[in-house]
Amino acid sequence: MEGARRRRWSCAIGPLPLLLSLFLGVALPLAAQARSLRFVVLLYRHGDRSPVRAYPRDPYRESAWPQGFGQLSQEGMRQHWDLGQALRRRYDGFLNASYDRQEVFIRSTDFDRTLMSAEANLAGLYPPIGRQVFYPNLTWQPIPVHTVPDSVERLLKFPLSPCPRYEQLQNETRQSAEYVNKTTQNMEFLKMVAKMTGIQDVSLESVWSVYDTLFCENAHKMLLPEWATPNVMAQLKELKDFGFEFLFGIHKRGEKARLQGGVLLSQIRKNLTFAANTSTPHKMLIYSAHDTTLVALQMALNVYNGRQPPYASCHIFELYQEDDGNFSVDMFFRNESGAEPYHLQLPDCEQHCPLLKFLQLTEPVISQDWEKECQTASVMKDTVFPELIVILAVCASILFLLTALLLTVLFRMKSQPPGYRHVSNEGEEQP
Repeated sequence: MEGARRRRWSCAIGPLPLLLSLFLGVALPLAAQARSLRFVVLLYRHGDRSPVRAYPRDPYRESAWPQGFGQLSQEGMRQHWDLGQALRRRYDGFLNASYDRQEVFIRSTDFDRTLMSAEANLAGLYPPIGRQVFYPNLTWQPIPVHTVPDSVERLLKFPLSPCPRYEQLQNETRQSAEYVNKTTQNMEFLKMVAKMTGIQDVSLESVWSVYDTLFCENAHKMLLPEWATPNVMAQLKELKDFGFEFLFGIHKRGEKARLQGGVLLSQIRKNLTFAANTSTPHKMLIYSAHDTTLVALQMALNVYNGRQPPYASCHIFELYQEDDGNFSVDMFFRNESGAEPYHLQLPDCEQHCPLLKFLQLTEPVISQDWEKECQTASVMKDTVFPELIVILAVCASILFLLTALLLTVLFRMKSQPPGYRHVSNEGEEQP
């Protein structure tokens, strides 16, 4: 169609513009080819799952779900297989057609649903071909997915804790005008939800779990209670989205970013910088995580759209080397199955954001000492002062022992008989 339009245009205005258009038609693709993809970072949410819990009056208990609460469903598996296929199409020619362990590294949080999502995704991204087919008619191969125990996860599970300063910021957020007004406006609604669900205390922070449970049940064709009307579901969804804002924004968003999403962004920055400065076979880094992971990262980047990332949504960082040798970063977000990822533009930077500018613009949300920044004045007082007292006590004890030792030595020297001294010196001192 594009070629037809060009022919009609050239016939209308004569041969000279035709030559110019032909020149541009050749030159532009050559310029585009000069820009080469060097490295990719992906962060995606797990696929469709069962609810993480039931509310007290929920007619559907854990036994209603094939694998129990919080588990990836077959629909979730399909969603990630589809995403893996989409990634194969997008990066075909950049990634090797067959799996190469030196090209790609996958890390997941230590949850069944994120680990299984990564495995389903890789099944779509790397179907075995040729010698990698290890069993006839099986279009799957095992690919390692790395993780760390949930108790020590400090990169992909948010909010990160323990962090006293973050908790202090959350207490301040609860006192903010926006939070107080939101609570006042929805007080009667929250009381109704508490009554219908049997939850004693429903707040702006906890109401997400009610929506999540009802959403999962509805998605899996389960009959919802009569009180869960479309209007109620819409209001629950609005409050659930507000809960994400509460976690990472509303009050002192920049400082929250340093303590939360900035931690992951810092690691991504290091990987992009490493890929730009070294010749490495690694081409792709994949993180399999949660909706809060995506929100925390996008809040730190100031590109969050205010809505919960859907299942199998994917944030993409692409590192390009330009024809002048410099590097740039493009960001994309795939938040709808079957749709192409759309560009995300870092504020104050162009779509092809120069790497150095990307690093400069994101520097304010990067913590240089997370442990120190997480401390509050009271915590530092509680920890530093006792430590100082212990140090002083130890020093005083050592000084006391040294003093006692010195006095003992002097006493013994004074009490020793003359024959124990240097005889020659004593003889010289005599008249």
